[in-house]
Amino acid sequence: MLVQDASVTSGFGGPDGPPAVRNKPPTSNEGFFRSMTNFSALNLNERTQQSAPAEPGDEVLKDYDNLFRTMYQYPPVLDSVNIATAYTECKALLHLADMYDALEIVGTRVDHHLLRFGARLFKQIAKYPPSYLKLGYLARSRTIFAEALIHCTGQWPLSRPQLNNQINMSVIDLIEDKHEELEDLKTRVEMKLWRITLTTSRGERVTPANDYLSWLAMSLFRQWVAENTTPGPSSILKEPSRPAANESRHASSRSNASRSTNHIASQRLPPAPPSNPTPNAPVNIGKILRIIGSTTSTAYLTHDEVKRFLKASNEASNGTLYSRETLRRFERRVEEVKNLARDAVRPIMRNFLELDLTVFGPAGLGYLTCTRVEDEDFPWDE
Repeated sequence: MLVQDASVTSGFGGPDGPPAVRNKPPTSNEGFFRSMTNFSALNLNERTQQSAPAEPGDEVLKDYDNLFRTMYQYPPVLDSVNIATAYTECKALLHLADMYDALEIVGTRVDHHLLRFGARLFKQIAKYPPSYLKLGYLARSRTIFAEALIHCTGQWPLSRPQLNNQINMSVIDLIEDKHEELEDLKTRVEMKLWRITLTTSRGERVTPANDYLSWLAMSLFRQWVAENTTPGPSSILKEPSRPAANESRHASSRSNASRSTNHIASQRLPPAPPSNPTPNAPVNIGKILRIIGSTTSTAYLTHDEVKRFLKASNEASNGTLYSRETLRRFERRVEEVKNLARDAVRPIMRNFLELDLTVFGPAGLGYLTCTRVEDEDFPWDE
C-alpha cells in the first residue's frame, strides 16, 4: 500500500497501470510544438485585432511592427473606427518609413486604409487641411493630397504658418501659384458683377430716366455687393469720456492707498472699444461670391429687404412709388439682376472637392473650392 502511494506521488507507474500523466515532465519535442502553437495563435490574433491604445513605451514598437508587417505584405494594424486615432497612427508609420526609405511601400497601405473612411475622411480633411496635405504628400496619395491642396489654396495664406519648414518647398510654390490663379479669376468675376445692367423692353440700357424702378433694382444689388465686399470705414469720432468709470477707479485707488503705485497703475480700466471694433478686418469675398452663385433665392436680398428698400425709396419720392403691384414688379427686376449675377460667378462655383458642400448651406465652406489639380501638379511625379 505504501509502495502504490509513493508511485502515484512520484509519477512513476505502479503494478496495475501507466504512470500518472499530470506528473509526467514534457519532452523537448512536446515543448517545442506547444510553443510554436502559441506563437502562431498570437500572430493570428494580432492580425485581426482592432487597434487598441498603446502604452507610451509600446508606441514605437507598434510602429515598427506595422512597418515590418507592410514590408512582408501583411496589412498594418491601424484603427478602423476612430479616424483621429487612425491619422495619428498613419502619420507615425509614415515618418518611420521615411527614415528607412520605405514610403513607396507604406504609403500605398496608408492611402488604402484612410480612404476606407469615405466621407468621414473628407470632412476631417476640411477641418485640418495642412495636416492632411503633409500626410498625403508623404503617402503619395493623389486623392488626399489633392483634397487638402484645394482647401489650402482657398484659405491661403491662412495655412502657411503650419506648412513653412514642414513640407517640401515645391508644395508651397504650387499652392501660391494656384492661389494667384484663383485671385485673378475672382478679380475678373468681380468686374463682371459691377458691369451687370438691365435693359428696357426696347433694348436700351436702364437709366433713371427711362426705367426708374429697374434702375433702383440695379442700385440695390450694387449697394449690397459694395457693403459685403469692402471693409467698413474707420470711425472718425473720438472715444467718449467715461466719468463714472473714472470716479469708480479713483475711489478704488483711495481706498487702497497702502498698495504700491505700480499695483494701482495695473488696476486701470482698458480703453473702451471703438463703435466699429474691426473696421479693417479682411472681407471674405469667396463667401460672398458663393452666396451670389447659390441657387437659393433667399440666400440674399430677401423679400423683407427688398420691401424695406422700396418703402424707403417711396418716402424719398413723396409717396408715389410704393404699391403692391410696384413691389411685385420690383422683386421681379431684382430677381433678374440676381440671375445675371449667378451667371457671372458660375466659373468659380465649381467644386473639385470630393466633399459634398450642399450640407454647408449657400456659403459652402466660406472660401472657393474651384481649384483644379492636374496630373502634373503632384510633386512626387516630377
